[in-house]
Amino acid sequence: QVRLVESGGGLVQAGGSLRLSCVASGFIFSINAMDWYRQTPGNQRELVAASTSGGVTNYADSVKGRFTISRDNAKNTVYLQMNNLKPEDTAVYYCNAKIIGAGLRTYDYWGQGTQVTVSS
Repeated sequence: QVRLVESGGGLVQAGGSLRLSCVASGFIFSINAMDWYRQTPGNQRELVAASTSGGVTNYADSVKGRFTISRDNAKNTVYLQMNNLKPEDTAVYYCNAKIIGAGLRTYDYWGQGTQVTVSS
């Protein structure tokens, strides 16, 4: 019943910016964590940025200083502000959430992914 809907991907030139959004909907008691991952063909999905409900964040070394993750707990939403984009950032970006839902059980959800393409 819980689902994640991502938006904000697209095609931009190097040095440009994008803002990704991920909204969780359905029966949600609480969200313990909402994170952003990315994946390129032939590679494992890698963690880009992570956040907790308490505001603690961490980033992959490759995006530190350029990407910012933030959460709006009231709207069950996580954002990823991406600045100074590089061609190496091209990937499918996925939202992941660990949610306490029906029956107060913990569930691990993934969004469908949104394509980010950075051109030279």
